[in-house]
Amino acid sequence: MSDRLVQYSVERGIARVALNSPRNRNALSAALVGQLGDALTTAAEDDAVRAVELTHTGTTFCAGADLTEASQGGMESGAVRVTALLRHIVGLAKPVVGSIDGHVRAGGLGLIGACDIVLAGPKSTFAFTEVRLGLAPAMISLTTLPRMDARAASRYYLTGETFDAATAARIGLVTEAVADIDSGTLAVLDALRVASPQGLRETKLLLTGPVLAGFDATAAGLAMLSARLFGSAEAAEGMAAFREKRRPAWAAD
Repeated sequence: MSDRLVQYSVERGIARVALNSPRNRNALSAALVGQLGDALTTAAEDDAVRAVELTHTGTTFCAGADLTEASQGGMESGAVRVTALLRHIVGLAKPVVGSIDGHVRAGGLGLIGACDIVLAGPKSTFAFTEVRLGLAPAMISLTTLPRMDARAASRYYLTGETFDAATAARIGLVTEAVADIDSGTLAVLDALRVASPQGLRETKLLLTGPVLAGFDATAAGLAMLSARLFGSAEAAEGMAAFREKRRPAWAAD
């Protein structure tokens, strides 16, 4: 259905799952998170599906948390929801391929970190913007820190700078920067189509075991940290400044 926040279709053994809420830049609202989780479950339970392509409509893959919902409070449940979604992607018994050709911010980076393979087209840009809102990339550290070069993580976590697809590939956040996202994605999906379902399932377990262990050990505490920061005065000012397109009061001259 065109009015759904997440589109789902299957073609030649690949489930295509597309974030479809461009009006709010595919922000992680409760509704979108719920629909995305349902789509992943549908793919997992369909024996005809070999792998999942996670992509988007519009010019933004995902802008992160829905700040409208965040400003209304109750972020602990939202943090738990997003953490569960990230674990769902990592723990899915089928490969998940991110196909990105748009902007990715904050929580959206957690989604691509959870994917097994990520291709980024020339329109892609990335930023860990949490520090500029009075927050920290708490939950998404579970899926991005295991991927990224440690020095690069320090720089981009702490500065919130925007970087391009080539940089994202160099630091390990994405698998490859491609000139043509359609042909690049097709090549990877065709390679998965000729792989054994059992081989894919068991190989993915080898790759994701340490990440899942990290979720089990620290996810609850990180969700609480995220909720606490969202409820802070600094974050309230940061989000207000973002909405009003001004510098926050706590920014240095």
